[in-house]
Amino acid sequence: MTMRGPSYRPLSPDVNLRPYIIFNLVLLRISSKTDYVSNQLFDITYCYTGTPIKMKGNFRTESISLCDKLWMVIRSIGVGLWVICKYFFKKVCYPNSALSAPLNKQPACLVDATFGHHKYVKIQHTKFHYVEAGQHNLPVVLLLHGFPDFWIGWRYQLPILSTHFHVIALDLKGFGDSEKPLWRRSYKLKRILQELKAFIKTLGISECSIIGHDLGGLLGWFLVHDSPELVDKFIAVSCPHPNVYWKTLTPQYIFNSNWVDFVQLPYLPEMDALLDDLKILTVSHKHLYQKDDYLEAYKYSFSRMEDWTGPMNYYRNLPYIRVCKSTDQIKVKTLLVQGDKNHNINLEGVIRSTEYCEKFLLRVIEGTGHFPHQENPDLFNREILKFLQIQNNPKLSDKVPSKTIMGRFIGAGSSIVRYGNSVLVNVQNKTKNGVLANIPSIGRNKEDCSISNPD
Repeated sequence: MTMRGPSYRPLSPDVNLRPYIIFNLVLLRISSKTDYVSNQLFDITYCYTGTPIKMKGNFRTESISLCDKLWMVIRSIGVGLWVICKYFFKKVCYPNSALSAPLNKQPACLVDATFGHHKYVKIQHTKFHYVEAGQHNLPVVLLLHGFPDFWIGWRYQLPILSTHFHVIALDLKGFGDSEKPLWRRSYKLKRILQELKAFIKTLGISECSIIGHDLGGLLGWFLVHDSPELVDKFIAVSCPHPNVYWKTLTPQYIFNSNWVDFVQLPYLPEMDALLDDLKILTVSHKHLYQKDDYLEAYKYSFSRMEDWTGPMNYYRNLPYIRVCKSTDQIKVKTLLVQGDKNHNINLEGVIRSTEYCEKFLLRVIEGTGHFPHQENPDLFNREILKFLQIQNNPKLSDKVPSKTIMGRFIGAGSSIVRYGNSVLVNVQNKTKNGVLANIPSIGRNKEDCSISNPD
């Protein structure tokens, strides 16, 4: 066997390397301030034919600084006091106001068999619900919804994707019909990733493509960093990379940084979500009509306090975690999708996310906000089908793309298609006075330019 080091010396098969490997891993663990998320970080292959040790990856996470943690605590207390004062004055002015009562009548759309078959599986003592559609011999696409959402958020994708893929829309832990543990520790990143990987392996497949929206996109980013061997292609919808996500939340977003601070408090955020006939759902899903059947489905699924505790626990853990800067770029082919009218997430954050991808494609969906897969499903479905069915495209490059934000922001327009080494971003630039005129896309090599326009 050959060890990585200043020199390569084949070792005898009789040599026991286990104590040396354990000792070095312990030293590495002690000397590092970061935490290993994957318990399979090192895939050590013992081979006595001179083959070096094989490492699966270098994915590590790190915590935000102690000062940032303390500052978040201070802000959460301040926001909490402000909310309590608001409750007090509201109770004085509107004495009849009360929390929304749980809804007991299940909307018909939640049992509609046209979406697929409803199934359950138990992973590490936790029950997961998912909707399955498509033939089992087809490539698998795993759909991860956002917040506040559940499997029904993919209602426009399930019928279309199932004609080409074996599609699975999962209810994340704490959402929908999946189990809802109340403890915050049940939603730690390490545990969530272990459950997602176990779920994929339970399907009996070696890899799948993942489409994640919002919170589901955040978990997808971590998963492709941690276990790229399980992911064929990754699509992040309205979700920048975790290292930039928390800085891209705009003030007008209902779940902005102030809400993230507020949700660190216990019980109070759940009570706030139940006020005014679940107004928080009406605001966050403002693309739905007031009496829409699907809006009623959301209210049914989030009508109890425990329906909010689990989902909010994600936001009580994830804001404190970042991907370590020394982690390699994602080698999985990645598509980033953003609505041109998404005022919740800054487009700059989506652009910066490409710095973490070796092969990426960026697409802006016209006339859509934070839910492009629901607001313009026809165009969205065409784009993701085009991406998922790419096979050996000669224009794809393995070279590392430019690191500068300006290099990635060159160009204007509504359609963005870019893979690999030279920067080809055809984005819709916005100013305070309106939208800039179209600027021709610029790259180091004009032949590398690839721009697609909607039909």
